Amino acid sequence: MPVSIVVGGQYGSEGKGKVALALARQERGEAVVVRVGGPNSGHTGYDRSGRRWVLRQLPVAAVDGVRLIVLPAGSYIDPDLLLEEIASLGLAPEDVAISPQARVITSGHIDHEVNSKINQSIGSTATGTGAAVVAAIQRGAPDAGPAAVFAKNDDRLKPYVKSTIDLLRQALDEGRRVIIEGTQGFGLSPLHSPHWPNVTSRDTSAAGFLSEAGLAPTDVDDVTLVLRCWPIRVSGNSGPLEAETDWETISRESGAHIDLHEFTSVTKKLRRVGRFEFDIAKQAIAVNMPTRIVLNHLDHVDWRCHDGALTSAARKFIHFVERGLNRNVNWVGTGVDSFVELGQLSAVRA
Repeated sequence: MPVSIVVGGQYGSEGKGKVALALARQERGEAVVVRVGGPNSGHTGYDRSGRRWVLRQLPVAAVDGVRLIVLPAGSYIDPDLLLEEIASLGLAPEDVAISPQARVITSGHIDHEVNSKINQSIGSTATGTGAAVVAAIQRGAPDAGPAAVFAKNDDRLKPYVKSTIDLLRQALDEGRRVIIEGTQGFGLSPLHSPHWPNVTSRDTSAAGFLSEAGLAPTDVDDVTLVLRCWPIRVSGNSGPLEAETDWETISRESGAHIDLHEFTSVTKKLRRVGRFEFDIAKQAIAVNMPTRIVLNHLDHVDWRCHDGALTSAARKFIHFVERGLNRNVNWVGTGVDSFVELGQLSAVRA
């Protein structure tokens, strides 16, 4: 071992990509980065020049030119989107490894979801990911909808298809850290969320991500649970959000001089926002047993934190969360690309 898993503790958009990128940078270019799941969620990161990237197929650490990027068997791939991201980042076939067993999202999968109106009924992004998951489960049953397609059978992906199990095991044998960037949030798990059917199509726990990556439980020495100060859900009928509020209130209370409205990276629709929920976060802790907890978007509590300093209001909020969870917070995110490690705090403002 060493394997790190980054998992969201709420309903997605907690900042998992930002955290995975920070963990990869600690490894000074030696990490292997893994992205599981499909393109139904976008992860944001900033490269070393400050350019903002929103990636839906590749892990965010790809923006730093890591040596190996892996899309394992638990990946659902829109080839056009993936190849666009690969080209944008200037990656070569030797930089990217796709499992032969990774599933391809076809136009038939996308059409199936759009025609089902699942985006209206439960707030799905209708990217075809869920339909591709169903196709895999149906195992070729007659009249079961669009068929499953493997990456090994898609000519567009063949330059990248390799044994990801062998590559990951080799990396671990060499002592390199593998970082698994999970997608969406624990509150969207079809197994563990109390809000079914307003969930996603795959398990979103650390154990689920590990299985999708093709690695063993004994490989893991680090599980990072990422939380938002104010959790979000996607727009529409996407499920309950405790103490739901609005972005005008969040902006005003934080003292921000800019509009803090957030839009989903896939559908470009206004996100819903609510107050911190302890129940779902406690369940996420119980199931994932994190070694590190990250509390992101502290600048949405007090805008003066966006440059890395912690104010008294920010400290009070951290203590409020810690008391409610009965767990320490280890890192706090204070801006789009910055963290403060508690115990190594910058100057505190009144």
